[in-house]
Amino acid sequence: MSEPAERAQKLDAVDELAGKRTEFVLDDVVYLDGNSLGALPAVVPGRVEDVVRRQWGELRIRSWEESGWWTAPERIGDRIAPLVGAAPGQIVVGDSTSVNVLKALVGAVRMAGEGRDELLVDATTFPTDGYIAESAARMTGCTLRPVAPADVPGALGDRTAAVLLNHVDYRTGRLHDLPGLTAAVRAAGAVAVWDLCHSAGALPVGLDEHGVDLAVGCTYKYLNGGPGSPAYLYVRREVQDRFDSPLPGWNSHAEPFGMRSDFEAAPGALRGRVGTPDILSMLALEAALEVWDGVSVEAVRAKSLALTDFFLECVAAYVPAGRVECVTPVAHGERGSQIALRCDDAGDVMKRLIERGVVGDFRAPDVLRFGFTPLYVGFADVERAARVLAQTLA
Repeated sequence: MSEPAERAQKLDAVDELAGKRTEFVLDDVVYLDGNSLGALPAVVPGRVEDVVRRQWGELRIRSWEESGWWTAPERIGDRIAPLVGAAPGQIVVGDSTSVNVLKALVGAVRMAGEGRDELLVDATTFPTDGYIAESAARMTGCTLRPVAPADVPGALGDRTAAVLLNHVDYRTGRLHDLPGLTAAVRAAGAVAVWDLCHSAGALPVGLDEHGVDLAVGCTYKYLNGGPGSPAYLYVRREVQDRFDSPLPGWNSHAEPFGMRSDFEAAPGALRGRVGTPDILSMLALEAALEVWDGVSVEAVRAKSLALTDFFLECVAAYVPAGRVECVTPVAHGERGSQIALRCDDAGDVMKRLIERGVVGDFRAPDVLRFGFTPLYVGFADVERAARVLAQTLA
């Protein structure tokens, strides 16, 4: 047995989160793509069957009240809240990340007030965020300016209305400075909007602690909510009465069943709702979130860093020098929960890795991306992934 393999056994033996693996549906594949789609929590199929057969099949419309369907968006939002450092009453679940980015950005510009007509967007952002930002700028009459996250403080001015930033870069896994950037944006009188898709469920976020006004995130990655599971919108309590959503719907009305022709926004974060909740996927997400019972985000972060450190050690031990280049920052304070390796023939390499039972993903033009989900990825998985990578590259 190799030295890395022996170390993996020892690390797995003292892993306080190892028991969580039994709460997921897993096989003998090393699954390192949870940063795209999380594994299936074992409790979900039975819960969904109950929702379909009993709540929908038997109770039918009565389930809006008797099964708690109507309050699901805010109830599930309160389940997510501790994972992103938020008190209850500030998160609603529903719609897609893209839709929530539009709500947050337009709402942020409206909150910023008169005289502010510039919108800054993370220049390295996931493409959809950029598309939405461009549309939001047109809708609000703002000028859109792409800026690298590190350059945001110097780009802020008295015209800046809002800034859209990613907490973790989806390509490289770089963790951006949420506390520092949020403070800079607020000091300039602008509104920060954070995309948490690659950080929620992988590391502490601290939305309340750091004074974030608006944030969005998906639930199908580290939160394991399932393909296309609904996203969420965070509206800080102190700004809720000023949040003016560009998508007012009957679900965000103060009297949703009043059927009034004039719109009056619901109190609190509820004004982030729009239309009828997508109950099947929403209640699957609620069941999936049960795997977080008894888990601290700090413990998850500690294991995440240990897993990514160990993967880099194993890659250095197994992979021929110069064959891959790590583009993820080595410093813990700058790293999310993934490792991105640059490789000339990355697309073909990833296909062969998957054929050999190691699942990551490929990002054009040359990046192998490996996501480490601490609730179900172990150190033996990490060692095997690096060993198979070396064999594949040989």
